[in-house]
Amino acid sequence: QVQLVESGGGLVQAGGSLTLSCAASGRTFENYAMGWFRQAPGKEREWVAGIAWVGGNTHYPESIEGRFVISRDNAKNTLYLQMNRLKPEDTAVYYCAAPETPFSAVLTHRNEYKYWGQGTQVTVSS
Repeated sequence: QVQLVESGGGLVQAGGSLTLSCAASGRTFENYAMGWFRQAPGKEREWVAGIAWVGGNTHYPESIEGRFVISRDNAKNTLYLQMNRLKPEDTAVYYCAAPETPFSAVLTHRNEYKYWGQGTQVTVSS
Protein backbone atom coordinates (compact mmCIF):
# COMPACT_ATOMS: atom_id res chain seq x y z
CA GLN A 1 0.00 0.00 0.00
CA VAL A 2 2.96 2.29 0.55
CA GLN A 3 4.01 3.98 -2.65
CA LEU A 4 6.85 6.33 -3.50
CA VAL A 5 6.71 7.92 -6.93
CA GLU A 6 9.62 9.91 -8.31
CA SER A 7 9.28 12.56 -10.98
CA GLY A 8 11.30 15.35 -12.54
CA GLY A 9 13.98 13.38 -14.32
CA GLY A 10 15.07 14.16 -17.84
CA LEU A 11 17.90 15.26 -20.06
CA VAL A 12 20.13 18.14 -19.03
CA GLN A 13 23.46 19.45 -20.21
CA ALA A 14 26.52 19.34 -18.00
CA GLY A 15 26.54 22.24 -15.60
CA GLY A 16 22.79 22.47 -15.55
CA SER A 17 20.28 21.86 -12.79
CA LEU A 18 17.37 19.55 -12.19
CA THR A 19 14.96 19.06 -9.31
CA LEU A 20 13.43 15.69 -8.53
CA SER A 21 10.30 15.08 -6.49
CA CYS A 22 9.11 12.03 -4.60
CA ALA A 23 5.44 11.82 -3.73
CA ALA A 24 4.60 9.38 -0.95
CA SER A 25 1.22 7.78 -0.45
CA GLY A 26 -0.30 5.00 1.63
CA ARG A 27 0.92 6.44 4.87
CA THR A 28 2.48 9.51 6.35
CA PHE A 29 6.23 9.54 6.83
CA GLU A 30 6.09 11.63 9.95
CA ASN A 31 9.11 10.79 12.11
CA TYR A 32 10.84 9.01 9.21
CA ALA A 33 14.21 9.80 7.79
CA MET A 34 14.21 9.79 3.98
CA GLY A 35 16.86 9.38 1.34
CA TRP A 36 17.79 9.55 -2.32
CA PHE A 37 19.81 6.91 -4.14
CA ARG A 38 20.95 6.43 -7.70
CA GLN A 39 21.94 3.51 -9.86
CA ALA A 40 23.92 3.65 -13.07
CA PRO A 41 24.08 0.71 -15.50
CA GLY A 42 26.26 -2.06 -14.13
CA LYS A 43 26.64 -0.31 -10.79
CA GLU A 44 25.18 -0.88 -7.36
CA ARG A 45 22.62 1.50 -6.02
CA GLU A 46 24.42 4.23 -4.11
CA TRP A 47 23.29 6.73 -1.55
CA VAL A 48 23.45 10.38 -2.60
CA ALA A 49 21.47 12.29 0.02
CA GLY A 50 19.69 11.81 3.32
CA ILE A 51 17.49 13.93 5.53
CA ALA A 52 16.45 13.47 9.14
CA TRP A 53 13.01 14.12 10.56
CA VAL A 54 14.22 16.16 13.51
CA GLY A 55 16.19 19.34 13.09
CA GLY A 56 16.33 19.28 9.31
CA ASN A 57 19.76 17.64 9.32
CA THR A 58 21.03 16.54 5.94
CA HIS A 59 24.02 14.51 4.84
CA TYR A 60 25.70 13.75 1.53
CA PRO A 61 28.73 11.87 0.29
CA GLU A 62 31.70 14.20 -0.02
CA SER A 63 31.56 13.89 -3.79
CA ILE A 64 27.97 15.17 -3.81
CA GLU A 65 27.95 17.74 -1.03
CA GLY A 66 27.70 21.25 -2.38
CA ARG A 67 25.91 20.23 -5.58
CA PHE A 68 22.80 18.41 -4.33
CA VAL A 69 20.27 19.60 -1.77
CA ILE A 70 17.70 17.30 -0.21
CA SER A 71 14.57 18.75 1.35
CA ARG A 72 11.11 17.68 2.42
CA ASP A 73 7.65 19.12 2.73
CA ASN A 74 6.12 17.02 5.45
CA ALA A 75 2.68 18.58 5.08
CA LYS A 76 2.64 17.41 1.45
CA ASN A 77 4.39 14.12 2.19
CA THR A 78 6.88 14.96 -0.53
CA LEU A 79 10.64 14.67 -0.78
CA TYR A 80 12.83 16.73 -3.12
CA LEU A 81 16.32 16.58 -4.53
CA GLN A 82 17.74 19.72 -6.07
CA MET A 83 20.72 18.90 -8.26
CA ASN A 84 23.08 21.62 -9.44
CA ARG A 85 26.24 21.72 -11.56
CA LEU A 86 25.40 18.34 -12.96
CA LYS A 87 28.08 16.17 -14.51
CA PRO A 88 27.82 13.31 -17.03
CA GLU A 89 28.85 11.03 -14.17
CA ASP A 90 25.56 11.87 -12.46
CA THR A 91 23.65 10.01 -15.16
CA ALA A 92 21.61 7.31 -13.44
CA VAL A 93 18.17 6.25 -12.34
CA TYR A 94 17.35 8.13 -9.17
CA TYR A 95 15.25 6.59 -6.40
CA CYS A 96 13.71 7.93 -3.25
CA ALA A 97 13.52 5.68 -0.23
CA ALA A 98 12.09 5.38 3.27
CA PRO A 99 12.84 3.00 6.14
CA GLU A 100 10.29 0.53 7.46
CA THR A 101 10.05 2.09 10.90
CA PRO A 102 10.30 5.65 12.18
CA PHE A 103 13.83 6.89 12.58
CA SER A 104 14.71 10.48 13.23
CA ALA A 105 18.39 10.49 12.27
CA VAL A 106 19.83 10.44 8.76
CA LEU A 107 20.24 6.97 7.26
CA THR A 108 23.08 6.49 4.77
CA HIS A 109 23.04 2.81 3.82
CA ARG A 110 20.82 0.99 1.35
CA ASN A 111 19.98 -1.79 3.78
CA GLU A 112 18.52 0.73 6.20
CA TYR A 113 15.64 1.44 3.80
CA LYS A 114 12.50 -0.57 3.14
CA TYR A 115 10.37 1.34 0.65
CA TRP A 116 11.53 2.44 -2.78
CA GLY A 117 10.12 4.25 -5.73
CA GLN A 118 10.51 2.88 -9.25
CA GLY A 119 12.99 5.56 -10.18
CA THR A 120 13.29 8.47 -12.56
CA GLN A 121 15.97 8.67 -15.24
CA VAL A 122 18.45 11.53 -15.16
CA THR A 123 20.73 11.89 -18.16
CA VAL A 124 23.47 14.51 -18.23
CA SER A 125 25.05 15.20 -21.60
CA SER A 126 28.62 16.37 -21.97
